[in-house]
Amino acid sequence: MELITGTWHWSISGFLIGMIMLVLIYFGKSFGMSSNLRTLCSMAGAGKYADFFKFDWREQKWNLAVVLGTILGGFVAFNFLSDSSIVTLNPKTVEAIAGFGIDAPNGKLVPDALFGSEIFSSVKGILLLFLGGILIGFGTRYAGGCTSGHAISGLSNFQIPSLIAVIGFFIGGLVMVNVFYPLIFK
Repeated sequence: MELITGTWHWSISGFLIGMIMLVLIYFGKSFGMSSNLRTLCSMAGAGKYADFFKFDWREQKWNLAVVLGTILGGFVAFNFLSDSSIVTLNPKTVEAIAGFGIDAPNGKLVPDALFGSEIFSSVKGILLLFLGGILIGFGTRYAGGCTSGHAISGLSNFQIPSLIAVIGFFIGGLVMVNVFYPLIFK
């Protein structure tokens, strides 16, 4: 049996995410990746060391399907639904990232200099990953959830805190790309 290769149209993924949200809303559940990290830490016994992890993780184990689905979906998408020959970037984007000393992705979605294994070859790259991880962890906790939880689940439930968080995510992204990237990569 031969699998069909190619990419899904964005509307198929959007429709499936919407259907999943309707099912979750129907069952009174919410979606988000950061809550899975809390559940995994609680399962591993982190509640012995921090009150934040003291809760009945069994009530949240259904949410671990999100982690499994993400891993499985990433594997299927990469191995069976990707076609690098159709990924092209706007020449202005290629020129802009070249200005930071980053080579064009050459058919990939993201450049290896930022998302490949070569980032581990420099102290600067490792420090950026470490600092970025701390900022993401702090921001996720401070905002009460991650981008997927707020942007997909929170907005679909018309939650004002999620709208504020998503606006903050976009502002933070714009500031990062327009202010900090030039400072970091020049």
